[in-house]
Amino acid sequence: MNFGFAIDTRACIGCHACSIACKSENQVPLGVDRTWVKSTETGRYPEVRRDFQVTRCNHCANPPCVRICPVTAMYQRDDGIVEFDPDVCIGCKGCMQACPYDAIHIDPASGCAAKCHFCAHRVERGQEPACVVVCPTHSIIAGDMDDPGSELSRVLARNSVTVRKPEQGTSPKLFYIDGHDVSMHPTAVAREPAGMAFSDVRPRHAGEPPRPVRLDLGPGPALKTADSGTPIRTPQAQGEPAGGPIQVGASSPAGQMSQVAWNAQHLVPWHWPVPAYLVTKAIAAGLFGALSLGAGFGLWPVTTSALVAGGGLAVLMLLATTALLVIDLERPERFLRIVLRPQWRSWIARGAVVLIGLSSVGGLWWALETGTALGWLDGDLVEHLRPPLAWVTLPLSVMAAIYTAFLFAQCEGRDLWQTPLLPVHMLVQSVVAGSAALLVLTPLGWIGPELAEVGRVGLAGGLAASLFVLFAGEFTIPHASELAARAARDIVAGRYRWPFWGGAVALGHVAAGILLLPAMTWAGALAGLCALVGLTLYEHAFVMAPQDQPNS
Repeated sequence: MNFGFAIDTRACIGCHACSIACKSENQVPLGVDRTWVKSTETGRYPEVRRDFQVTRCNHCANPPCVRICPVTAMYQRDDGIVEFDPDVCIGCKGCMQACPYDAIHIDPASGCAAKCHFCAHRVERGQEPACVVVCPTHSIIAGDMDDPGSELSRVLARNSVTVRKPEQGTSPKLFYIDGHDVSMHPTAVAREPAGMAFSDVRPRHAGEPPRPVRLDLGPGPALKTADSGTPIRTPQAQGEPAGGPIQVGASSPAGQMSQVAWNAQHLVPWHWPVPAYLVTKAIAAGLFGALSLGAGFGLWPVTTSALVAGGGLAVLMLLATTALLVIDLERPERFLRIVLRPQWRSWIARGAVVLIGLSSVGGLWWALETGTALGWLDGDLVEHLRPPLAWVTLPLSVMAAIYTAFLFAQCEGRDLWQTPLLPVHMLVQSVVAGSAALLVLTPLGWIGPELAEVGRVGLAGGLAASLFVLFAGEFTIPHASELAARAARDIVAGRYRWPFWGGAVALGHVAAGILLLPAMTWAGALAGLCALVGLTLYEHAFVMAPQDQPNS
């Protein structure tokens, strides 16, 4: 069996009965949607067309949400239905990032991922999904695609159908008959509040207020909203020419040739803990990498005090990394399931093992060196153990630095993260972060002049390599998709331009590089701090900008 949907957009009247039936059948809380009807309008009055698109999980044959789930809470059944288990879900929100269709949300009641599940409980009893039963125009057809006698198979054979985002390679099984281009492509029309059928657009970020619609009702003072008393400035009040008795937005009446009239969108899944975790992880990986190359391969002298101070900071950063990852879970009390019932195709699960390995080996190494420094352990024994511990720590440090690039590659709903340069860039960032941390520790007198010079050279080289990757790879070459290009434009010239240019480039690269020129301890420490702040601001822009791009 291979279940799928077909939506006949020629017959859909936009009654939203399917949305209501879905909510009633599955007890879907207010504020989230498993099924919704997107409305778009094209043309100019009086020649106007309204189209409807039933939007939901595509039950892909190659579902990226299943691969990224670290605990098998999202899984594919033998009949092709992509199902979820809220009793297992840890709320990591990786499936939301992996879905190119914005079909998954966090249930506010359970804190777990939820979506359309084909009314699997009805299908198992031989019944059709609730949305199919309630549709008054029979616009929704569900059935077994492997059964040539099913209505769905006959409909697919007789009609030319399209799917959303076929380039993603997910093989979606939600087919649209006569799908309208403006509805099928989420970036075809700018989504402005003034174009919506209601007074505001649901915010994308938690805590973000809806944007008000500016109304022009003719000359006069600024209007005030009924609920808050916030003034809404009219064009006349701002010195703009009048465009008619009723004007919505800044354009002329009915000036748009196409607009989205209604849609549902979900909150951005990942916020500040994820950029912060990227920085703390880079510091830990970079520090352990520098200490391992010196202690295990003799590339530069490493004293016991340097191992205690540098290793201690690295262990502290690993603890912070773990805390940030747990904080970002919607169900943090379930975090141990990543190791107790891992799904090994997921880089979330693989990354957890890498971090546990680095924490265990690196933590043991630091504990032994600390015991030697305090006189609790035999120094000769620890000195013999130092090289093998460094040899094991180095590859774990490299994997800790770059594994998130493979995790981001599984987030197929965020095209900017799908760059093959990302592992290299994250390795360079760990060099920058580790070198900067060494320079910050230098004024305390624990690092030693040789290792401090390693930090200075490493930071200079890392900043140069980082700039090269940024401008020769990440943001200057053409991007593979429109969504990736839009996200990159938001970073370079849009919403995140100040964190990028002012923070990542000016402070994190230029200012840090200038401060490295004088061979002074305080200047090196300040350069390290600038580099770390710049890296933090860059990670914020890099994580947030792709999530602001619409997928539905």
